[in-house]
Amino acid sequence: MNNPIGHEIDNNIAALDQVQSTAIDLALKFGPKLLVAGLILLAGHYVGRWLGKMVEGLLLKLELDVTVRILLVRLARVLVLGMFAVLALQNLGVELLPLIAGLGVAGAGLALAMQGVLSNLAAGLTIIFTRPFRVGEYISIAGEEGQVEVISLFNTVLSHPDMSRVVIPNRKIAGEILHNYGQVRQVNLSVGVAYDTDLSAALARIDALLAANPKVMRDPAPLVQVATLADSSVNIGVRPWVSVEAYPTAAGDINKAILESFRAGGIAIPFPQREVRLLGQA
Repeated sequence: MNNPIGHEIDNNIAALDQVQSTAIDLALKFGPKLLVAGLILLAGHYVGRWLGKMVEGLLLKLELDVTVRILLVRLARVLVLGMFAVLALQNLGVELLPLIAGLGVAGAGLALAMQGVLSNLAAGLTIIFTRPFRVGEYISIAGEEGQVEVISLFNTVLSHPDMSRVVIPNRKIAGEILHNYGQVRQVNLSVGVAYDTDLSAALARIDALLAANPKVMRDPAPLVQVATLADSSVNIGVRPWVSVEAYPTAAGDINKAILESFRAGGIAIPFPQREVRLLGQA
């Protein structure tokens, strides 16, 4: 008579032996491949770190924003690690064609859903590498103007003298006509003097007060000349160069200095005049 307990024990032992045999077969079959795949991923990690340092050194020379630099370095590392991951999957015998096809379909759908974001990203990369303007420069573009405060992958931030900030999507900048003032701006002023004024004395006074103004740059030299011969006055154009930071207050300071200097020198600034003649009266 068979012992049912002993029979069950024999079955369990046989099952364990089969599992052990299967595990050994799988280890012998896939063990070396898993080891090689692990080594490939480890190599990808170190290659990614090495390439990241190279990219960071290159971006430091380009004087890019810190946030953009870190993002680009991480992107380079991820791309390298992704390439080595593909090699590891190939070593394990994974069919990559269906995986790539699935990723392609998903990527196409994601691209359609994120058209605006991707266009900003592409325009941001174009701005970063072509460098039509830099942080600190004063620009006018897309109907806005201001000093460049931040250049990111998705938008550019301009600061205004009134302490406000303008955030412009990068896709609105790429392809637009850009006026880059750089780090300096030219103040455009005009002052009228009477026709009987000694113009040489008036021009000398303006030159002197511009030379004494710390906000006015010496190079390039200010442009002071007779601009127009108006109806009631001779208009003198005053166009000095100042830094972007000094621009908001420079015009007021120069106008005040011109008025005080002309008063001290007895130079009149005439009011507009009209001569009216009445005809046909006895």
